[in-house]
Amino acid sequence: MSTLLGTTFQEPTKSPALLLLGQNRDLVSERGVECAGGLPAASDPDLVERARVARAALGDRAFILGHHYQRDEVIDFADVTGDSFKLAREAAARPEAEYIIFCGVHFMAESADILTSDFQKVILPDLAAGCSMADMAAINQVEDAWDDLVAAGIAEQTIPVTYMNSTAAIKAFTGRHGGTVCTSSNAEVALRWAFDQVGGVEGTGKVLFLPDQHLGRNTAVLKLGLSLDDCVVYDPRKPNGGLTQEELNRARMILWRGHCSVHGRFSLKNIEDMRAAVPGVNILSHPECKHEVIAASDYVGSTEYIIKTLEAAEPGSSWAIGTELNLVRRLANAHSDKNIHFLDDTVCFCSTMNRIDLPHLVWAMESLVAGQEINQIVVDEDDAHWARVALDQMLALPGL
Repeated sequence: MSTLLGTTFQEPTKSPALLLLGQNRDLVSERGVECAGGLPAASDPDLVERARVARAALGDRAFILGHHYQRDEVIDFADVTGDSFKLAREAAARPEAEYIIFCGVHFMAESADILTSDFQKVILPDLAAGCSMADMAAINQVEDAWDDLVAAGIAEQTIPVTYMNSTAAIKAFTGRHGGTVCTSSNAEVALRWAFDQVGGVEGTGKVLFLPDQHLGRNTAVLKLGLSLDDCVVYDPRKPNGGLTQEELNRARMILWRGHCSVHGRFSLKNIEDMRAAVPGVNILSHPECKHEVIAASDYVGSTEYIIKTLEAAEPGSSWAIGTELNLVRRLANAHSDKNIHFLDDTVCFCSTMNRIDLPHLVWAMESLVAGQEINQIVVDEDDAHWARVALDQMLALPGL
């Protein structure tokens, strides 16, 4: 649960349609906001200059975070770029900044609020910038799923692990039930830790993995040596998740039926077509992709891994990248000595991440300059406590 301008709202059971341009309100879901004073027009020829002036006026009072999937026009004004976890930690490392302007999506801003001090205010330029994956696991659905595990007699041998790409309420649920959070970089370490709490990878314990089934499956099978038969998918729209008692008893990985709408688009055919078109191409994919895509890729890793792999690649080498298009285009421009392709044959932006554009960033900065604190993200105190417990458990894992 989180708040907007002092009013508390429950997490929605289902995500509503996105509101156009973020200029209307849907207080139940926190999607959309009225832009007091008017949102600048994208065609405004003075927009870049207005952004520079507002940024200069805020000075050290503001710290701007830009996720790798943001538009270039936004990244140009970011003090730091990175993935969701890196940015949340960067925010926590800037205790002198009064405002953390998070150019990312809602769950990222929540994580920043959890990790920063009470003095700091986290601002999300457009509240319609959500995450379809995070929204696939509503807290009431997850609590119902846990009740199903209790009824099946397996809850005591199950450790919940949630991906960083989840709401504060889901992170809090994980903390309350003795679990942890993971990133795409440390999912293997987090899962090994979770299994060690209930008898080890070779034991009989189970993990409830939220909300991305693909990251959970890929890590369990390719890193931990479990089989596809050890994995079942819990569908919150079906009674008992659509699983029988026998399936729950047999399963080692209970995967939530969630996925990334961007990474889920890549297919085995994309890889086959790319290999046919570009001899010697290296396929580099994000672990949120489907299992058959990951199994057919040459390299697999997080956003930061993708960036570092291309930095270290030989000049003249060919690469097809299976991740969000803004990042792939930026990497192609940064590494003109390499032959970099987008793995999909169609445009594949993260539509919600792209809602934060330069007009919204300018509006947010100018509002703060004028003394108007807009779009502040505040996580419920109890949720923040338990989410912090889960995040601290992740921070205690080896390698972080």
